[in-house]
Amino acid sequence: MVPYLDVQHLSKSFGALTLFRDISFSIGEGQRVGLIAKNGTGKSTLLSILSGKESYDSGSIVFRRDLKVGMLEQSPVFDPDESVLDACFNHQGEEEKVLKAKQVLTQLKIRDLSQRMGELSGGQQKRVALANVLLTEPDLLILDEPTNHLDLEMIEWLEGYLGRGNRTLLMVTHDRFFLDRVCSVILELDDQTIYTYRGNYAYYLEKRQERIDNRRAEVARANNLYRTELEWMRRMPQARGHKARYREEAFYELEKVAKQRLEERQLRLKASNVYIGSKIFECQYISKSFGEKGSDSEVVILKDFYYNFSRFEKMGIVGNNGTGKSTFIKMLLGQVPVDDGRIVIGETVKFGYFSQEGLQFDEQEKVIDVITKIADYVDLGSGKKLSASQLLQYFLFTPEQQYNYVYKLSGGERRKLYLCTVLMRNPNFLVLDEPTNDLDIVTLQILEEYLQDFPGCVIVVSHDRYFMDKVVDHLLVFKGQGEIKDFPGNYTQYREWEKMETSKTSTSSTTSNTSTTSPTSKANYRHEDRRKLSYKEKREMEQLEKDIAALEAEKAQIEEALCGGTTSVDEITAMSKRLPLLNDELDEKSMRWLELSEIEG
Repeated sequence: MVPYLDVQHLSKSFGALTLFRDISFSIGEGQRVGLIAKNGTGKSTLLSILSGKESYDSGSIVFRRDLKVGMLEQSPVFDPDESVLDACFNHQGEEEKVLKAKQVLTQLKIRDLSQRMGELSGGQQKRVALANVLLTEPDLLILDEPTNHLDLEMIEWLEGYLGRGNRTLLMVTHDRFFLDRVCSVILELDDQTIYTYRGNYAYYLEKRQERIDNRRAEVARANNLYRTELEWMRRMPQARGHKARYREEAFYELEKVAKQRLEERQLRLKASNVYIGSKIFECQYISKSFGEKGSDSEVVILKDFYYNFSRFEKMGIVGNNGTGKSTFIKMLLGQVPVDDGRIVIGETVKFGYFSQEGLQFDEQEKVIDVITKIADYVDLGSGKKLSASQLLQYFLFTPEQQYNYVYKLSGGERRKLYLCTVLMRNPNFLVLDEPTNDLDIVTLQILEEYLQDFPGCVIVVSHDRYFMDKVVDHLLVFKGQGEIKDFPGNYTQYREWEKMETSKTSTSSTTSNTSTTSPTSKANYRHEDRRKLSYKEKREMEQLEKDIAALEAEKAQIEEALCGGTTSVDEITAMSKRLPLLNDELDEKSMRWLELSEIEG
């Protein structure tokens, strides 16, 4: 394997803050490397150092001679007056590449190549920058959050694009599906050190846990020995011989290990004091569009849309950019009026809204003051309270960071602080519009746990497929021009269903084409394709019918109990955890019953 990049003993500090110390790693030809770290620990700084835009304190960075490097920055800057095409080629384009540029830009939903860059949104500019770096065809791609501002269709296209050929890349991303499917090596920057895992994201999770377990055991052993040596240090006289001095030096090294702080959250944050009535919200045949009615320019968001939101429902909203996901949420919250129909909200509903535009802080305010200005504590019920400081610590703001000023926070830390301001208001209905952008993976895992245990209602708009699979049990798929698919399941289940439907359509089309040329061959085809259920399958189908009936009865019983008003808080919590599991099991068994019934039919 030809080495493309070799980093040795690299260190970087900002004043008293050390981002990383004495780190070493290398990237060889054809390796696809993902870089993972918590917000504010130096991921983007490391990429800036590698691109030559940031200095470093010590160490060495060696690229292979004549290596062509392409860099996608997190927030690219363009001349606002140049066209998309000029910006894409960076004034070094060749005419024969224009067609290729159009193809890549079209995949990224940038279609007007003559449009001025200053007229594009920040997300569109990031997509132009991505197209630019792909079109220059560098030997080594360095990508900082390449999936931000991409919808699911674009993300899946980019996965395929980067997965083809012998591409070499280093990227920072928090999209765990993307990491799993694209990367073959994971670098983790943690506690000022870098760790290398030669596998995809799933492999990294397994090996990282082994590393943490080993470190925990090492610290425990050091603590036991430290107590013994500390007693010796206290008993020894000041005048010590050579052997004693050697033991004293070893003691201080041992002390460093024993006093290592392992970040470990001992609790899952569970609120039992959240109450929400049986009536949540009902969309009564609402319609919404922009542009002149009936004209080619009209953009339809919703058309006679009806939906009755259930108690404790956790819904995901997915779809391409521009299909109306954020507009739907703003209509629900009363920020955008409907054209026709109405939205009826239950009296007990208290929304907590995390928006894409909500990051507005006083830069000179301290982190803890941002939260205490809202409330000093959250009532968790059963006599338990969560202070503002405890909530911040739960979301990985250390006691020291809580007294930092807002202006010192990274982009990801600001998003995390904004999330804490939403949760501190103790809502019973969370509406989260792209909450995962710029959040590190550890924070995403914490947020997933919080939402899984949340005893109220949740709506999430997100392109993070891994996050959606963990949190939601129901999808609204916005397909554009008012078409919405209501799907009872998570994102992966939806994609599997969609593939199955596409396969059926393809098979049906093949059958139809065959019948046109030869009616006899169609009859033969149908005869060969059809079969009867085996004895084992018949028994399975009978058992499924019994299981489905029992699960539906249990679901009805839980829903009745939750609406009855006589159920205890602990029972409500248990039932609200059982309900999504029940729905998953029902979906799985119902899907299997349908498969068998199609064979039988």
